[in-house]
This record gives sequence, structure tokens and C-alpha cells, in this order.
Amino acid sequence: MLFDWLLRALGAVAIVVAVRDIFHTLWHPSGFGTLARRVARAIWRVDQATLRFRRRNTVVGPVIVFTTVLVWSSLAIVGWALIYLSWMPEGFYFDSSLQPHRSDDVWASLYLSLVTVATLGFGDIVPATPALRLLAPLQAVVGFVLLTAAISWILQIYPALGRRRAAALRLHGLATSRAHETVAAGDPRIAAAVLESLAADLRGITVDVKQYAETYYFWDAEESTSLSANLSYALVLVESAAEAGSADVRRLGRMLADTLSVLAGDLDGQHLRTGGDTAQILAAYVRDHRGEQHRDEAAL
Repeated sequence: MLFDWLLRALGAVAIVVAVRDIFHTLWHPSGFGTLARRVARAIWRVDQATLRFRRRNTVVGPVIVFTTVLVWSSLAIVGWALIYLSWMPEGFYFDSSLQPHRSDDVWASLYLSLVTVATLGFGDIVPATPALRLLAPLQAVVGFVLLTAAISWILQIYPALGRRRAAALRLHGLATSRAHETVAAGDPRIAAAVLESLAADLRGITVDVKQYAETYYFWDAEESTSLSANLSYALVLVESAAEAGSADVRRLGRMLADTLSVLAGDLDGQHLRTGGDTAQILAAYVRDHRGEQHRDEAAL
């Protein structure tokens, strides 16, 4: 009896961990559950550690999402299987062809958990007690939540990635057109418009970095759409604005500097952990995302 209650407790803990992590990753303002964060960091570090032997894997972000959903599903399946195991076989009606006295309770519990979380409901193993008759439909609800969570996560991630790539492309265009010269000594109205619109873009990226922290692990191979490769140009614009003759341009330059500082602080607090100033954080961001490839390109 004590062993049965231990199995139920372990199963309940596994289910709560999975559901809590889904909630924190998809709906909590922090934007990343503890388990999801650990999975992401582990895969990212493995990818980083093998860069000396190959080029960076551009699918590391999708692999992290897939693995996290797999971990959530595994916890839910194993958790409910442990609960079912504590009632096996007396707590269930078996189809006559299954011969429960000859079956393995562990495999029967896993089988029942899998078909229930997938909402298949074959009906060859049916709960016999009132408690189990409530638990089995509840697992089907959690299975539906898992499916919805996976789809919702993807629908959240890719719009945020699109905004990040658009901001990177904007910075790349400003750099290639030498916009810092206009900011420092050009028409103040044009300079002010550039600084104000760029600050607005970076504020949106700051929100995305906080709310969708997993997007950090999506790496862009093309330099023109890579935020890590282009974000440092915003510092060049800040320095140019400080030299401008217009007070409005200098004010907007300070506003851009503050926005960039907040963005860098979020990147550092969640991922980089350098404790440095904005320039040092952005340099670490480049190293973490571009790595050996960035150094190779720089050498060329």
C-alpha cells in the first residue's frame, strides 16, 4: 500500500512539473520555464562545444523546441503511467483477449498512458474505480493541452523571430549606407527620424527577448538578418548622435542608448552573464552567436 502511494506521489510530481513548465514557458511573463531553459542551455552548449569540428547548426533552435515538447510529453506520460501502475491490474477492466494475469503491469500502464494522452481511447483497458474514471479523462485533457502548447509555442516564436530579423536588416541597411554620418552632421530631421524609429524597433525586440526568451537560441546564418551581427552598429549611431549639433538629435541619441542598455541588460541577465557594460555585452552576444564563423569571416 505504501509503495502504491509512493508511485502516485512520484507520478503527480512529474505531471505538475510538466504542466508548470508549460505554463511558465507559454503564458507567464517571464517567458521561459525552468525545465525548458535547462534543455535549451544544454543543447546550446553541446552545439557550442562541437563548433571546432564543424560549422554551426542552423536548426539548433527548432531542435530545442522539439526536445522541450518531447520532455514535457514524456513527463506527462510517465507520470500518469506511475499512477496507473499503482492500481494495476485490479483497478482496471481488461478486454478478454489481453489476459491481464499474463501481461506486464509496467508495459500495460505505459500503453494505457500513451493511448490516453493521445486521446485515442481504444477501450481495451478501462478504469474500474471512480478515482481512475476521473483521472483518465483528465489525462486526455492534459494531452490536448500538450498539443495546443506545441502549436501555440511555434505560433509565438516565429513572429518574434520575424521582428528580430527585420530589426537586424534595418541595422544592416543603416550600416551599409553609413547612416552615422548623417546622424553626426546631416539633416537633423532625417537623423532624428532614424534614431527614433530604430529605438522603437529595439524596444519591441526588448519585449520579445523577455517574453520569448527561447528565441535567443535561434541562430541566423545570414549576417544581414542576424541581430547579433548588426546590433553593435546601434552603438555607432549613439556615439555619432552625441557629436551632433542638434539638441534633438543628441536627446534621441541618449534615448537610443538607454533602449540599447535595457536590451543588452536583458540579454546579459538571461543568457550571457558577463556583468559588463553595453559594449561588452554586445561583443559577448556576437561571440556566442557567430563564434568561429564570425572570426573566420572577419579574417576574410
